[in-house]
Amino acid sequence: MNSTPETNRETPLAGRHAVVTGAGSGIGEAIALELAALGATLTLVGRRAEPLSATCERLAGQGHGIAVADITDHAAVAAAFADAAAARGPIAILVNNAGAAKSAPAGKTTPALWNEMLAVNLTGTFNCTHAVLAGMQGARWGRIVNIASTAGLSGYAYVSAYCAAKHGVIGYTRALALEVAKQGITVNAVCPGYTDTPLLGGAVDNIVAKTGRSDEEAKQTLAASNPQGRLVQPADVARAVGWLCLPGSEAIHGQAIPVAGGEVMAG
Repeated sequence: MNSTPETNRETPLAGRHAVVTGAGSGIGEAIALELAALGATLTLVGRRAEPLSATCERLAGQGHGIAVADITDHAAVAAAFADAAAARGPIAILVNNAGAAKSAPAGKTTPALWNEMLAVNLTGTFNCTHAVLAGMQGARWGRIVNIASTAGLSGYAYVSAYCAAKHGVIGYTRALALEVAKQGITVNAVCPGYTDTPLLGGAVDNIVAKTGRSDEEAKQTLAASNPQGRLVQPADVARAVGWLCLPGSEAIHGQAIPVAGGEVMAG
């Protein structure tokens, strides 16, 4: 693939190879659909082939594929990304979306839970970025978008390990952005608030267990933290990611952008 493809108004990302992790459902699936609609060729990465294949079948355009890999395994990521680049061209766009959220009071957070949250949310982001960075530097063009969370911008009770990991993702985003600022690569974080995805199920279950409320009432409790009074939708996040990947977004760099209906206002 050409490292500097001509821009088409209908499909401005045509000729760009994009990798999206955790693309089998929720926010990752929505991001994959958005980038494909903008013309990118996609490689969808995750631990299970079935949901990745289901998403892949829904993508606009042709030439997309999947790669089954555990993002916490540095060698496995490097091999999967090398295979993807060989099949679909140099990786120009990386969306680090794969993540997990588990809750526990700080005093009951075990080392295993702590390490799991950092491995999936933070180390996985590093592993995937490390696999694409040299290629982007060589091409003098790239887009890296890390899906963080409003938990990376403020504190939430009972998810200290998750908050620490997402704060780490934002710190990594800012540090890397300074390193590559003059290399044609942008690095940003998108920070969703409570989003209506399968990942939200854990928070809903906790509220139901502790209060006896219904699932719908629990969701409304979470939505109340959003000044708009609603849960963020995966498509809301996907559109923000798509915009950051477009030609003309070069000046947006090193940012942590809340997609949360005003829950967090960066100043």
